[in-house]
Amino acid sequence: MNTDSVLRFITAGSVDDGKSTLIGRLLFDSQSLLADQVASLYHSKHKRTADGVPDFAQLTDGLAAEREQGITIDVAYRYFATPARKFIIADTPGHEQYTRNMVTGASTADAAIILIDATRLDYTEQTPKLLPQTHRHSAILKLLGTAHIIVAVNKLDLLDYSEEKFNAIKRAYNKLATALDLHNINYIPISALNGDNIVTASTHMPWYQGQPLLPLLESLPVDNRSSQLLAAPALFPVQRVARLDGSRTNDFRGYQGRLEQGCLRVGDRVRIEPAGQSSTIAAIYTPAGQVEQAQARAVMTIVLADDIDVSRGDSIVAADSTLQPVKNISASICWFDSKPLNSARRYWLKHTTQTVYAKIKQIDYLLDVQSLNHRQNSNSLQQNDIGRVQLSVQKPVVATTYSANPATGAFILIDEATNHTVAAGMIVSLA
Repeated sequence: MNTDSVLRFITAGSVDDGKSTLIGRLLFDSQSLLADQVASLYHSKHKRTADGVPDFAQLTDGLAAEREQGITIDVAYRYFATPARKFIIADTPGHEQYTRNMVTGASTADAAIILIDATRLDYTEQTPKLLPQTHRHSAILKLLGTAHIIVAVNKLDLLDYSEEKFNAIKRAYNKLATALDLHNINYIPISALNGDNIVTASTHMPWYQGQPLLPLLESLPVDNRSSQLLAAPALFPVQRVARLDGSRTNDFRGYQGRLEQGCLRVGDRVRIEPAGQSSTIAAIYTPAGQVEQAQARAVMTIVLADDIDVSRGDSIVAADSTLQPVKNISASICWFDSKPLNSARRYWLKHTTQTVYAKIKQIDYLLDVQSLNHRQNSNSLQQNDIGRVQLSVQKPVVATTYSANPATGAFILIDEATNHTVAAGMIVSLA
């Protein structure tokens, strides 16, 4: 097994499209379940299938309310492995009310399985109309830059495994993908409940010549951005200042955090932003001990040669870096809160290790998830709306665009009165 090859993927789509059932079937057919888990599929208090038919959704619906109502509310993570690869699955909610949980699960995913319930579409037109949540989730995956999308057309067993209806759905999603500029899309006809094309090829659909779902997941390349992040200018957001309570002979001061991009070495000249002060790296400590250099994504403690006022939320960058603190941000955001966006209010903006006040100066446009048109002249965002906004922050931040580095190009907005997370944002440009 290649232990370095870990694929993180999510299931997305509308309510009752079969996301939890798909994951349960995938775990069952790949023999990744314990004996008591298998037993629970047939003898559960809230079993939703006929006698003798396993209820695969029980494996991921961990909350009592989920089992009782038959819906997914929270993000459920499951781990399994095959001889080819390790997997981390996030089963995300389909209900519009819990879109924020879907964004949470998708934010770290390498791939997404968009499930479409083939029985819920109208085939009187050549290109059937997809459900709104399919549009919304696909738009969110575009904003998050998800590398691979698998469109799993589910419940084809209820439509006599119709190739014609599968192709109609494929045409509909191709139209959506073109409008959203989505790439790297695979289509698979499946029956999650019966296991068709999940682990092995289905005998009911000989017209499908592609890979079943599990072999496809095993073969997807994982782009971990290592080379891109390593070549970028060093950026180290300070998470914690470590001090020793000792005498002047042992006045240790270290700056702890994760190097989000670039490379730092002992002796390198650096800047501390937003103050703009300069210093030199005197020492670098990692969990493995003292080292001479560290690369992107390393967790470490930096010691500077000069006694400089550095606090949590400050950033240490390479001296010749073009990264500069900014106060104006253009971003795409997904609004989570039940209360609409109020441009007259200020919100907390949490970016890397820093939390600053921010105001939304302007809403450039609102994305209509059904028509995919940009609605201009919007003065607010409602729950689950997606839009492009202009923000100003009270204190300068050192950031990148989301496309350059998701770790330093993402943020959340927090209501200062309730402490609720009201929005997630992806930085498009900085000024």
